[in-house]
Amino acid sequence: MRKFILLLIFFSGANIALAQELNCTVSVNSDFVNQTNQQIFKTLERELTDYVNKTKWTETKYATQERINCSMVINVSEYQNDQFTATLQVQAARPVYGSTYETPTLNFQDGDFTFRYLEFQPLVFNPNTFESNLTSVITFYVYIILGIDADTFQLNGGREHFNQAQKIANLAQSSGFGGWNQDGNLRNRYWLIDNLKSNTFKEYHTVMYQYHRYGLDRMHDNPKQAKQKIASSLRLFDIINNRRPNAFLIQIFFDAKSDEIQGIFSDGPSINIVQTKDILNRVAPFFASKWESIKF
Repeated sequence: MRKFILLLIFFSGANIALAQELNCTVSVNSDFVNQTNQQIFKTLERELTDYVNKTKWTETKYATQERINCSMVINVSEYQNDQFTATLQVQAARPVYGSTYETPTLNFQDGDFTFRYLEFQPLVFNPNTFESNLTSVITFYVYIILGIDADTFQLNGGREHFNQAQKIANLAQSSGFGGWNQDGNLRNRYWLIDNLKSNTFKEYHTVMYQYHRYGLDRMHDNPKQAKQKIASSLRLFDIINNRRPNAFLIQIFFDAKSDEIQGIFSDGPSINIVQTKDILNRVAPFFASKWESIKF
């Protein structure tokens, strides 16, 4: 389905070269580190950029124009010898059919990212054993990006990618590095993949599919009907919220989508979203000021 949609957007009649899956901007920010020699951070940034963008992560053939636009920003707070303490901001987006607009699909900050790295050390990932927290974390988020993107094109389309992320998380749990285990931090990698795989939050995947395929991708053709579909898809979050209040996946969705949703319902043909606003205030009260600003 993804291949069909994107070929409609980009196909020009020329031969299409095959490419890897991601077009990822990787940044390593060392502004908070008292380190005169900045070369190691530049080397790490360059090698991670190559690692993410030049590795073939799936069996699917992607054309150059189909690559998923995303970014990973590593903010280093401590560095000594070969040990780094950092946070990782991961963002991704996908094109909307019939437009030049890209819709955000993920905006997540991992606050527990420590790793070891020596300059020019090869970045090696072994899918069957844990060898490096650096490559394990980065690869984990590669599959999260792939899975969430696939979910927007096909119902439960990301399942295979989430399985790969789960395998990485399982192997890393005994590594001693933070973020991989069930602990007091309910917004870490353990809970992210647990929620994405859990039947408790199955409606999340339905929302991701309907919101994008029946909503955004049809906005160019029938904006009023598309907005109604977006509104109805968002109401599914009420089911999750009743089952599990303050669900992690709901927070992740609105961290990426709150500005977009505000804009969708504040512009263009108006629809009645009284019920939708009530649900938005229930499931995402942390964005109440944005929902209040929506006029219809």
